Amino acid sequence: MLFFTQCFGAVLDLIHLRFQHYKAKRVFSAAGQLVCVVNPTHSLKYAPTRCAAAQASTEQGILSPCHHHEAVHDPQLVPCTCPLFSCPWEGHLEVVVSHLRQTHRINILQGAEIVFLATDMHLPAPTDWIIMHSCLGHQFLLVLRKQEKYEGHPQFFATMMLIGTPTQADNFTYRLELNRNQRRLKWEATPRSILECVDSVISDGDCLVLNTSLAQLFSDNGSLAIGIAITTSKVHSPEAEM
Repeated sequence: MLFFTQCFGAVLDLIHLRFQHYKAKRVFSAAGQLVCVVNPTHSLKYAPTRCAAAQASTEQGILSPCHHHEAVHDPQLVPCTCPLFSCPWEGHLEVVVSHLRQTHRINILQGAEIVFLATDMHLPAPTDWIIMHSCLGHQFLLVLRKQEKYEGHPQFFATMMLIGTPTQADNFTYRLELNRNQRRLKWEATPRSILECVDSVISDGDCLVLNTSLAQLFSDNGSLAIGIAITTSKVHSPEAEM
């Protein structure tokens, strides 16, 4: 009976995922865009990442003591860039993508334009939806986060990070677009480097920001579709238009 219950639950999840994907393809197939259905990752205890902890320590004027017997940190190593977990992994920038795919099971899509379909938007904060986007010879990390920036008022933050250096990031422009019920919302900006930390980008508000009521206007049965396009054109100042 336990085996049957577990298998039945897995089948129901698969049917639900296929249904969400079918709805998305029906809506966006005319535009010829690739659709990725992204399920949320929800954590009851949201552990701060190391870059967030380092930022907090800097703001408080706390400096870690220097111990001469400790090994010197390799400046070419970068910490895990996945914002979902407090992961102790470190490695070179060129193997970050392999780590994200193999350890954190983050999907990757290829194409100049794709549709990011985030499901279960009603889940309480904090919740993340994450995919990797391979385009123009580079990999980008799209993060959609539901977070309470002010107590009792959850907001949605969407940003695109280049898995590369800040100099490389300056060569690209990304566009996030929501389009439903004769309404259109578009955010266009230069991506930030993954070395700059996703948490700091969200804290600065340098991303697409939606309050709950605005997100509901563009959602469909608890799912939010975000069109993503990346070009090599540069935009000097980010803008949001509706």
